[in-house]
Amino acid sequence: MACYLKNHSSRYLIGNFRLLSNAIEGSARLKAQELRTGLKQRQRASLAQAITLIETTHPCKKKVAVQLMDLLLKDAAENLTCLGPDSLSMRIGLSGPPGAGKSTFIEKFGKHLTGCGHRVAVLAVDPSSATTGGSILGDKTRMPELTVDPSAYIRPSPARGHLGGVTRSTNEAIVLCEAAGYDVVIVETVGVGQSEISVADMVDLFGLIIAPAGGDELQGLKKGIVEMCDMVIVNKSDGDLLPAAMRTQADYLSSLKYARPRWRDWRVPVLRVSSVTCEGLEKLWATMTSYRKLMLTSGQLLQRRREQQRTWLHSHLQEAVMTEFMNTGGMAAVLADMEKKVSAGIVTPGNACDELVLKYKQLLK
Repeated sequence: MACYLKNHSSRYLIGNFRLLSNAIEGSARLKAQELRTGLKQRQRASLAQAITLIETTHPCKKKVAVQLMDLLLKDAAENLTCLGPDSLSMRIGLSGPPGAGKSTFIEKFGKHLTGCGHRVAVLAVDPSSATTGGSILGDKTRMPELTVDPSAYIRPSPARGHLGGVTRSTNEAIVLCEAAGYDVVIVETVGVGQSEISVADMVDLFGLIIAPAGGDELQGLKKGIVEMCDMVIVNKSDGDLLPAAMRTQADYLSSLKYARPRWRDWRVPVLRVSSVTCEGLEKLWATMTSYRKLMLTSGQLLQRRREQQRTWLHSHLQEAVMTEFMNTGGMAAVLADMEKKVSAGIVTPGNACDELVLKYKQLLK
């Protein structure tokens, strides 16, 4: 009798669990479809809600995010098949050293684009607060004019220590902005070092923004980021800084003359712009448009996007493996202990990694 009750109870619990699981899946599907409809209707509230959703680590909300991304990626694939590559949005990544005036430039450039009839989304990756993990700065602080533009959408996201200068959800946020009808998506990164080049794995065009500088400063700029860029933009080309901006432009043109081109038939241009007078913005956009046309005609744009999809997969895989690792039988505590040993110089990082992997394999047996 006791055995019967135990088995009956187990079947009852399993049945209820399945019902609950199916209910959660159904609820997630309905919410995803609701957000998808809102995005297609270009509702800013739906876009804000969707981006918040993909940034969360909450398990139930992640289910909705996964369902939503699945729907949107299928929509994007259908649009590409029906309308062709010309229907793709323009994805622009912008990086540069602190003080280059990236945010001011993006505001003026964004206003120029909306004035030309484009809809512009800006994903501004802010430095993170060490206390709260949130953004230190904000869209209204740095781009007040573009914030109130009805044809623009600005979303600041905390970097939370990501060395690549972009958060784990930036790829998804780009897709969401495109689904909401924004035909130009700009990703602005923190601008703290060579690892900023990770943004190049998410965009069609990667631009480096620099301020007027001397020859010594030219050498000091990270070489890797220069090699990855498709365009160099010398900002603050006005007033007393105009002569220095012209010298910087000449220095970069001379330096890039010997650089190996990343793409066929494209030499990296060095353009001067002013975020004060807006001089050079029209020429800059014309150059970006020429670049896009070349990439589309040669088929390199679609090739680049396919490669980025693979990089996106690897990024998700790394995160999933790390999450699984941390959630396995006390590995979080083992890792914390190993970090202390590495910090104290007792164990080398390489040996520590080997020991952690060995411990993880033992727990799986």
